[in-house]
Amino acid sequence: MSEARAATEKLQAELHGLGVTSAYEVGDDATLSVWIGLVVRYRDGFYRWQEGAVKRRHLGTDPGGCAIRVARRYTELQADIPPWWDDLTKELRGDPAQDYP
Repeated sequence: MSEARAATEKLQAELHGLGVTSAYEVGDDATLSVWIGLVVRYRDGFYRWQEGAVKRRHLGTDPGGCAIRVARRYTELQADIPPWWDDLTKELRGDPAQDYP
């Protein structure tokens, strides 16, 4: 198992423990998609998370601390959906089909 995969699995387990159950690994063993526009990558010993244009990083030796920060931001985003959300959703999902978003 690669270092990135192990770190990503630890972070995902920590997030799940904090109630963020929608996070999933995107297929490269180093990236978790937490919510549309909120992504965490593990590289060079750091968790690097990005939400829109905002970028942060956290030591890779502290998945629990990173999970707390990411879960807090996830909760904030869910409570107050940012203005770029609708544009990003339309771009990724396309136009609605009949009554379905």
